[in-house]
Amino acid sequence: MKIAIGCDHGGYLLKQDILIWLEEHNIDFEDVGCYSTESVDYPMYGEKVGRMVASGQCDKGIVICTTGIGISIAANKVAGIRCAHCTDPLSAEMTRRHNDANVLALGAGITGPNLAKRMVEVFLNTDFEGGRHARRVAQLDAIRP
Repeated sequence: MKIAIGCDHGGYLLKQDILIWLEEHNIDFEDVGCYSTESVDYPMYGEKVGRMVASGQCDKGIVICTTGIGISIAANKVAGIRCAHCTDPLSAEMTRRHNDANVLALGAGITGPNLAKRMVEVFLNTDFEGGRHARRVAQLDAIRP
């Protein structure tokens, strides 16, 4: 499994914690930035992660900004991306089981590092259930602007 991960300045410190966790768990990743707490615009990082996942270059993605909202909107603009902004492990689990979410959005100003790492663990280790949910995911994927 290979993970694309990106953030803006507000998510930089949490991203660093998650990168350490990924390394400790021998999970391959591509860090698309940003690389400091200097102010940057989140849309480019959400898009970069989204494009890497949509192209198949990475299996799943993680995006982080201060709230998790703006960067999730950016990632969801990429066709084929189902980015879910989660604030708890149950949401991270259910978005994989029922929505086949392929990108997890976190808010560094809302979620501490221990909770964030737990959500990442759950998100990466939960399978899509398929069945009746596959029909709904196909309907989501068919929606175009």
